[in-house]
Amino acid sequence: MSDASTAGAVYVQTNEQENRVVAFRRGDDGALDVIGSYPTGGAGDGMPHLTSQGSVILTGDGRHLVVTNAASDDVTVFAVGGDGALEVVGRTPTGPAPKSVAEHAGLVYVLDTGTATVTGFRLGEGGLEPIAGGERSLSSPAADGAQVGFTPDGSALVVTERSANQIAAFAVGGDGTLGSPQVVASSGPTPYGFAITAGGTLVVTEAFGAQKGAAAASSYSVDGATVTPVTMSVGNGRSEICWAVVTGDGRHAFTTNFADGAVSRYGIGADGSLTLEDATAGVTVDGRVGLRDLGLTADGRFLYAVDADSGSVYGWAVDDDGSLAPVGSTGGLPATIAGLAAS
Repeated sequence: MSDASTAGAVYVQTNEQENRVVAFRRGDDGALDVIGSYPTGGAGDGMPHLTSQGSVILTGDGRHLVVTNAASDDVTVFAVGGDGALEVVGRTPTGPAPKSVAEHAGLVYVLDTGTATVTGFRLGEGGLEPIAGGERSLSSPAADGAQVGFTPDGSALVVTERSANQIAAFAVGGDGTLGSPQVVASSGPTPYGFAITAGGTLVVTEAFGAQKGAAAASSYSVDGATVTPVTMSVGNGRSEICWAVVTGDGRHAFTTNFADGAVSRYGIGADGSLTLEDATAGVTVDGRVGLRDLGLTADGRFLYAVDADSGSVYGWAVDDDGSLAPVGSTGGLPATIAGLAAS
């Protein structure tokens, strides 16, 4: 455990039948100490793999944590205290099986996987308040969305449709409602998690089903709701790549490989091009299944990832060149843990 001064916090949801969020205090050296465990009041699906990225997010101002409850069809909003502790603000029904959520300037959209829709809300004093006309269908009932996220300027909402092998983008109106989806074919099969740089480069992971060694990532440019391929399917030689984050300077993307315990690092060019820099930039136990959701701290100094099979959160310090150095792990969590947000 760390004796260093508090520098931030890390949050994961347990995704149990009685869902809760486990909060960790982050020391200046990156080590984690448990702050507490906070019931959401909702229910997780109890599965060891919540099929999404973004089930736990911090709002842009860092004042609220938003958590999906996949089995009770609702979302819980917590207020974040100065010490990282949480207090429930409200719990709001959404749609069937919400698994991913995104926020920009108080506008919140939830991906409801049971109906292949996204539903809009405003963040209010009592939690989430529905937007009139704020529900939109994905490209088809079988789209099987994996993640929802806003572009950095909030002008568009992006959804990966893994079964349809497509990426959908919706223009966001001034009233918070969405236009019709603009759809582009994914560069590789099973588009899953994604992250978008401040300059508008979209990096999408491609799980390639369960094909051993076939995992890859692609990049796209995003202009409003128009998504255009840039670099197609850069493999990393690992397996079942699913989650992605990008550094604040837009130079690197980190991805986790669910089937083999590795974090890969990709380089992002000024033109949005993508290159593999290190397939094993960070490793828990090589070849061990379990690495899933990941997140970067707001200052970009640390990367954390959930290892559900070992019931742990692993951390790495991030150097200026994108290289990773382990800072340890903390365990004792259920094998159903999912989602990760860091401040």
